[in-house]
Amino acid sequence: MTSRLAAPALSRRNLLLAGGAGAAGVALPGCASSGTGTAAPQPSGAAPDGGVPQSVSLTVNGQAQRLELDTRTTLLDALREHLQLGGTKKGCDHGQCGACTVLVDGRRINACLTLAVMHEGAQVTTIEGLGTPTRMHPLQAAFVKHDGYQCGYCTPGQICSAVGALDELRRGVPSHVSGDITAQPLLSADELRERMSGNICRCGAYSNIVDAITEVAQTPGGRA
Repeated sequence: MTSRLAAPALSRRNLLLAGGAGAAGVALPGCASSGTGTAAPQPSGAAPDGGVPQSVSLTVNGQAQRLELDTRTTLLDALREHLQLGGTKKGCDHGQCGACTVLVDGRRINACLTLAVMHEGAQVTTIEGLGTPTRMHPLQAAFVKHDGYQCGYCTPGQICSAVGALDELRRGVPSHVSGDITAQPLLSADELRERMSGNICRCGAYSNIVDAITEVAQTPGGRA
């Protein structure tokens, strides 16, 4: 009978070493090798980590801005890191909390989910462009009056979103809870809660936020 040598037992250490050696020999996408052990030279004009710079013109809070940005830069990072407009907050960075809500050409969007280069020539309004401590926007004043904030982190996004929500009501845009999508939406707590559902308040000031928005909406011109 022919004898057969038993294979050596594979320990966890040997498995990890083998896996590491195998991974080291695999070329990953975007990490092409020149064959000399050094990375291949990047195209002229590329950022060090592979990005491509592009000029973007925006009007932010009424002021013309021209920025040189990596094409992967989000609108949120362009506002915060390049224009130092820190009112727009980075919360989840995944479009789930609404803290980064701004107005682009009058419509509310999550600034963390869109690239700055996608908005060439756009009009962008952040919380800084709505009002100042000495001359507050009606919604800012209502949030103060009704205690619509606690820690305040979500408040800029809440207020920008509320401006967009009231504009939607004025234009007759239905929501998920609108009973008749062909009729003018009614100003109701259910409508406001649905329209503001993309803005999370971890402090739980939701009822006060609805009260603040309702007061502004009921004033003459409040939906404009």
